[in-house]
Amino acid sequence: MKTKRFAMVLDSSKCIDCKACTVACKIENKVPMGQDNYRNWVAEGPLRGKFPDLGQSFQPGQCMQCANTPCDQVCPTGATRVNRDGIVLVDDHKCIGCKYCITACPYNARYYNEVTGAVDKCTFCVQRIYRGRQPACVETCPTKVRVFGDLNDRNSEVSRLLVKHAYKVEKPEMGTDPFLFYII
Repeated sequence: MKTKRFAMVLDSSKCIDCKACTVACKIENKVPMGQDNYRNWVAEGPLRGKFPDLGQSFQPGQCMQCANTPCDQVCPTGATRVNRDGIVLVDDHKCIGCKYCITACPYNARYYNEVTGAVDKCTFCVQRIYRGRQPACVETCPTKVRVFGDLNDRNSEVSRLLVKHAYKVEKPEMGTDPFLFYII
């Protein structure tokens, strides 16, 4: 069986900051409410235009699913690992809550889950994708900001988008080789 390489392509110009992705993620992944915990988020970008015709831009974010994982490299227990399809996961039974991986992540994509006593982060909803479904954030987005798929499949939508559009990755200078791509 051919190995997959899962990735996400985001078109931030479509984001309306409705927070559907964040809410769907919290519900799907049982992220504790009441804490400032997020597996994904939407950040406010700069204003566009000139008064009185102003607009707001938004930048969705989450774990970048790096090929060169600084979080994995500092984990003393092996709780952070990369699976065969390139998804960065945390085994909360192995995690001792030292938070080294939180400090090592240049994207602020991890948080400490006080309920489980372990670090948590986006997993591309592995519990869904291996059953043939899309990640919760992708499925629920009304404007289709996020597109998920297998980069090793040349016919996948993510592969086609990266051929068709110019794109960037966040903080390329960090050398993490992220697998979240932003259309520019």
